[in-house]
Amino acid sequence: MKIAFITAGAAGMYCGSCLRDNALARALIARGHDVLLVPTYTPTRTDEPNVSHSRVFLGGINVYLQHKSAFFRHTPWLADRLLDSPRLLNWASRFAVTTDAADLGSLTVSMLQGEEGPDRKEFQKLVAWLADEFRSDIVDLSNGLLLGLASPLRQRLGVPVVCTLSGEDLFVDGLSDPWRAQVLELMRRRVADVDAFVTFSRYYADHMSELLQIPREKLFQVPLGISLDGHGEATGRGHANSRNNRLPGEFHIGYLARICPEKGLHVLAEAFRILHEQPKYARCHLRVAGYLAERDRPYLGVLVQQMDQWGLREMFHYLGEPDLAGKIRFLQSLDVFSVPTVYREAKGLPVLEAWANRLPVVQPWHGSFTELVNATQGGVLVNPDDPPALADALAQLLDNEPLRHELGRRGRAAVEKNHTADRMAEATLAVYQKVVGNR
Repeated sequence: MKIAFITAGAAGMYCGSCLRDNALARALIARGHDVLLVPTYTPTRTDEPNVSHSRVFLGGINVYLQHKSAFFRHTPWLADRLLDSPRLLNWASRFAVTTDAADLGSLTVSMLQGEEGPDRKEFQKLVAWLADEFRSDIVDLSNGLLLGLASPLRQRLGVPVVCTLSGEDLFVDGLSDPWRAQVLELMRRRVADVDAFVTFSRYYADHMSELLQIPREKLFQVPLGISLDGHGEATGRGHANSRNNRLPGEFHIGYLARICPEKGLHVLAEAFRILHEQPKYARCHLRVAGYLAERDRPYLGVLVQQMDQWGLREMFHYLGEPDLAGKIRFLQSLDVFSVPTVYREAKGLPVLEAWANRLPVVQPWHGSFTELVNATQGGVLVNPDDPPALADALAQLLDNEPLRHELGRRGRAAVEKNHTADRMAEATLAVYQKVVGNR
């Protein structure tokens, strides 16, 4: 099968959606399918071999300029190509003023308008290029904010269009009116242009069915998957070695996700403080890794100040944004893992990565986490945004080494069985084959 996969770059950061899209494309290619992974906005960044195409469409600079000025809507395509240089886009993304949803309302509306909006020229370039260079059997849009592409791709290529839904509600809810209402109205209107929608959890299928008014027969659930390459293997600086070098009673609690309020690091920090009220956890460390945007530096700064005030600064460690090898070493250095998001998570990728390294998790009882943990029994669920409950669950695991090992073993077994990239590819292909057959 020839598959055109339209993904969205994340301005130079490691992004869960980018990692998932790249892992799926690699797994489909390994199965013998012809996959073209086309980046939009900016180049994608992954911690595994990147299989995306070298050319970027709907480049962030061009889209912004054409949104702001009619002059750039009529410049020659060759001139636009210079502004779509991956090197230039990566450089420019470092100086972007903001990517906050509240400031992107009008731009999001214009993107969802597709060929009816001010970025018409950018849509025409992508559709024409796919028609001329890669006559696919199906097109997959990696998120619902790309729905403006569905109609022109479907009409010009004459093939089915699938769209993956994986967290758009958080972005949309961050918009102020009138932009939020306009974005929702446009997304709902574009539902008719799509043959099937894919989600990673029953929760998100139900939620988006209601939010976007998607008919249930158009919704399909596919298990989120990751490549297990390197995960769970001895690294020389990994789990066992770090434990052997520790002092008695020394524990490491870990967090690996974007450093921002939505992901709930402040909830984990407060639970960490509560733990340290008990002397037996005096040697417990909180180790944190993940992408830190410029706008979120004050948030981290406040957490560091709190650690100082609590007398815990030496026990709190921010380790930056690791590559794949560093991520695996980090996860294998931990005793228990938690990303206590304050919103209902649609995917749950960090949990799968923790389980791949036999690491038990403590997660909030909402979103995809509920389904993942209940299905695998690889961790503990607690009430959302409840630091005392989180502290109690962490203490339960820190006090019971056999239980930690058993939960980690269950998590690893569940990932191997149901959440590999190959399993994700298999389930995705079943969706593709169904919609192609229906057409």
